[in-house]
Amino acid sequence: MGLQGYLALWCGAFGIFALVGYARSLAGATPAQRAVRVVGRIERVREPRHGSSQHDGIPVVVSFQDPSTGEAFTVTNDGDRGERITAAWPGREIGVRYPRGRPHAYHFVGDLWAGRRGLGWPNFALFLIYVGLVVFAAVDWAWPWALIGFGGPWTVSGVWYLPQSERAASRRMDGLTSRPPVQGRVIAVLTDTSTDEDGHTSTSHTPVITFTTHDGTTVSAYCTGGLPAPANSYGRNVTVHYTPDDPAVFTTDLAAEHRSRSVDTAFGVVALLLGVAAVVVGAVLL
Repeated sequence: MGLQGYLALWCGAFGIFALVGYARSLAGATPAQRAVRVVGRIERVREPRHGSSQHDGIPVVVSFQDPSTGEAFTVTNDGDRGERITAAWPGREIGVRYPRGRPHAYHFVGDLWAGRRGLGWPNFALFLIYVGLVVFAAVDWAWPWALIGFGGPWTVSGVWYLPQSERAASRRMDGLTSRPPVQGRVIAVLTDTSTDEDGHTSTSHTPVITFTTHDGTTVSAYCTGGLPAPANSYGRNVTVHYTPDDPAVFTTDLAAEHRSRSVDTAFGVVALLLGVAAVVVGAVLL
C-alpha cells in the first residue's frame, strides 16, 4: 500500500471518529452533555496538615443542590474528586459535575461550562487529519509545504493569542494593584516526593498561605511562586497583593509579576515570528 492508501486510511478512520463525535454532540448524547452541572458553595475551609501532599487540595466542605430532585448535599473533597481546590474561602462558588441521577459521584471543576459539548476528541481527530494532509503534501509535493502547513496555523494562533494574553495580563495587573496589599502567613508547607525512571528522587514544596481581604474574607491558597526558600517558609509572614473581584488571583511578589508579563510577551512575539518565518521560507522555496 502506497502513501496515498495509508493517508486515505488515516483520514477515513479519524474522519469517521470525528463525524460520530459531532453527530453525538448535535444529538446531545455525549457524556459531557448528559452530565449535571451545578454551582456549589464552600461552607467551611479546613487548614491543610503541614507536610501533607499538595495533590489533596485544600480541605473544604461544599454544599450543592440536585436540580432534578431538589435534594441538598453537603460533601467534601476527600479522595479523587476532580480538580484540586487550590484557593478557598467560605462562600466561594465552585463548579460541581456528576452523571445524571448520581449526585454522589460528584467531581469539582474549575470552569463549570468548559467542554460542555463534548467536542474535545472530535476536534483532536480533525487536527490529526490535518497533520496527515500536511505530511502527505510535504512528501508527495515538496518539503516546503511542511513549513507552510506548520507555519500557517501557528501564525493564526499567535495573532489570536498575543493580544488576548496582553489584555488578560493587563487586567490581572490592574486588579493586583487596585488596592493596598494585606498581610498573610504561611500556615503549611506541603511536601511531595517523586522518583523518575532513572531512580532519581526529587522533592517539591508548596506553601499554603492565608490572608484576610479588605472586606473580611479569609482566604487559604496554594502559593506556587514568589516565596524564597519555600521549604523553610512555614510560619513566615508575607505581603499579599490580590484582585478584589477574585482573591484566588494573588501574588506575594509584585515585581515578579511584571517580569513574568515581560517574558510572556517576548515569548509570544518570538513564537509569532517563527510562524511567519516558516510560511515565508516555505513559500520562497516552492
